[in-house]
Amino acid sequence: ENISDFSLNITDCTQVVVPEEVFFTVAAAGILENLLILIAVVRNKNLHLPMYFFICSLAISDMLGSLYKTLENIFIILCKMGYLTRHGDFEKKLDDAMDSMFILSLLGSIFSLLAIAADRYITIFYALRYHNIMTLRRALVILAIIWAFCAGSSVAIALFSYEAATVIPFTILFPLMMFFILCLYVHMFLLARSHAKKIASLPSSTVHHRTNMKGAITLTIFLGVFLCCWAPFVLHILLARFCPHNPYCACYMSIFHVNGTLIMCNAIINPMIFAFRSPELRSTFKKMFYCSR
Repeated sequence: ENISDFSLNITDCTQVVVPEEVFFTVAAAGILENLLILIAVVRNKNLHLPMYFFICSLAISDMLGSLYKTLENIFIILCKMGYLTRHGDFEKKLDDAMDSMFILSLLGSIFSLLAIAADRYITIFYALRYHNIMTLRRALVILAIIWAFCAGSSVAIALFSYEAATVIPFTILFPLMMFFILCLYVHMFLLARSHAKKIASLPSSTVHHRTNMKGAITLTIFLGVFLCCWAPFVLHILLARFCPHNPYCACYMSIFHVNGTLIMCNAIINPMIFAFRSPELRSTFKKMFYCSR
């Protein structure tokens, strides 16, 4: 808020404010949609596969992002009403907790996408050995390591966010992980044709290969949506840290609320992609709705 107030003094750009009702509506929709994904995977034993567990990890990350923005707005409303102060000890701890939740959501999304990409890579290029390489137990161990690392990193970054040595690695991690996933994609699609010819001679391999490529395309859509929704906010963090006095940077920071809304939109779009691209999930949703009726 201090940065936003300062930016108004050095730029002619008008502060773009998103109504609180929009924030709460979008956040609630994101939480409910991702909760449906988790319930569907838990209820359907056919979805107890490593790929869907990684998708559940991504859904939890999206829920945390929506929950963070909801709590942040409630905190701001209480401050405006005078129930909370802006610089108290309790408020500082509460703010650190919410920052940790935000960072946990971002890191969880990045590493979940990375895990899904690696799973798709193994599925396509090691199809015959996939079930030996990516077992359910191994997938759970990978998720446990991911979330333990993300939780520890989120607490450390939130506590030392005022240090440039903390901000720089955090912001570098985002493009670095995206570049790694992109390289994985390029390698995946360049070799897909040659592997398709080799696998085509095997029984029922054509349908299996099409299914795997469909999974890779779905992951590509995930990655594109993630970049569009999170990149503007990460750019805001960089500009606020390294050029807050620049009028052009301040002008970009005037759309802070819009960037925050994009994060929550990511939590809404991802479950729609799940439901649209996965016949098994669509079937599970139909059974859930029919049983509730």
